[in-house]
Amino acid sequence: MEQDLVPDAVQSTFAKGLALVEDYWSLVMTPGWRQYQVLMVLGLVLAALLMTRLTRARWDDWARAREGWPKWRLRLLVQMLRRLPLIYFTLFSWIVYAVLREATWPSRSYLVGAAAKLAAAWLAIAFLSRFISNPSLRKLASWLLWGYATLAVFNLVDDAAKVLDSIAFDLGNWHLSLLALLKAVVMATALLTLARMGSGLAERGLRSNEDLSPSMQVLAGKAVQVMLYGIAFLVVIRSVGFDLTGLAVLSGAVGVGIGFGLQKVVSNLVSGIIILMDRSIKPGDVISLGETFGWINSLGARYVSVVTRDGKEYLIPNEDLITSQVVNWSHSNRFVRLDINFGTSYDDDPHEVRRIAIEATRAVPRVLDGSGHAPVCHIVGFGDSSVDYVLRFWIDDPTGGLTNIRGNVFLALWDAFKRKGISIPFPQREVRVLNDPLPVAMAPEPTPDLASEGEAKEPRGAAAKLD
Repeated sequence: MEQDLVPDAVQSTFAKGLALVEDYWSLVMTPGWRQYQVLMVLGLVLAALLMTRLTRARWDDWARAREGWPKWRLRLLVQMLRRLPLIYFTLFSWIVYAVLREATWPSRSYLVGAAAKLAAAWLAIAFLSRFISNPSLRKLASWLLWGYATLAVFNLVDDAAKVLDSIAFDLGNWHLSLLALLKAVVMATALLTLARMGSGLAERGLRSNEDLSPSMQVLAGKAVQVMLYGIAFLVVIRSVGFDLTGLAVLSGAVGVGIGFGLQKVVSNLVSGIIILMDRSIKPGDVISLGETFGWINSLGARYVSVVTRDGKEYLIPNEDLITSQVVNWSHSNRFVRLDINFGTSYDDDPHEVRRIAIEATRAVPRVLDGSGHAPVCHIVGFGDSSVDYVLRFWIDDPTGGLTNIRGNVFLALWDAFKRKGISIPFPQREVRVLNDPLPVAMAPEPTPDLASEGEAKEPRGAAAKLD
């Protein structure tokens, strides 16, 4: 019996639709007010295009003068300028429709009123759909709403609902029709959009709360986001008639999958929650992990985004931050001490060297000179070629880089030592190559042979005795 009712409902609805098309065709082709209304609608379209052409330049100039407006106002203004012909047509059609309603019979303004309603509906849908960030989802929602608005204007909503509800299939106790599926799509689009907007508002509100630490702000924002999206998912599932008790089997399968293949994923998720709760790192902190040095850009559920000075962005898993040694340069405060080693000649006065080094360091930008953070210079040893010093200074913006500030301090020391005549010695060594003949000037004098010298002197001694 039910199999016979479905084709009949579809056939009757399509018959009504065909009859409606025939009626409107007869309305258009029959001379009189019905044809006049069609001509009025076409005239309103031409008037809207002409008005857009005449006023486009003025509207553009007026919009350029509003550069100081907030971003949401500027975006709304851009959308209005893009749909300027539709706005003019909607305005003109409603004015003509109101005049016809007052001046003549309602039947003589039906087509103009339908055009005005459809234009207003399309204009409202165009602006409301901008809240959907996904382009594909936005286009789908726009066409669905436009179709519903068209059916509502021509009083075909009930007939279309019967047709869509008749196209269905049964899966056990679950009855799914095309109408329920379309309702679920519309509801999912609306709820996901509201969830995204709500989570965004919650995150902005939490970031403006100075009583919460940055890590707790991120944790609370993620909790609100998960809750809103979870509610949207459950409502959409219930809207299509799905029994939530069936999720028990799915949760068991997910648990098995976690036990075998998702250990790293769950470990990173749990590590991310631990990082947010213990406040060990937070957005803006400068950290060192192995050879990676940079500041934390964002904290995610699975990874932490670290941006280095060379513009690279490293996505470090949360588990690595829990199990590895991490140097947080700005954990409790943003003060960082840097050391520079140098040496001067033994002929230079060490007291004067220390004074010049401290004065030169104070003149470098980013170097702190307040109480407890003033630069200091100490002698650390007497080397083979120089007196060795260590120069220590503080900065409070490690995100600005460490190598560049060290280089600036070295340049300041170089310039100051040049002006004061302080020399920076370097070791001088002589290198000789083995089995290489030496120059004549460097050749050693021959060592006299004592035995031959004794033999040479002995005859002279004997001769002396004979004499």
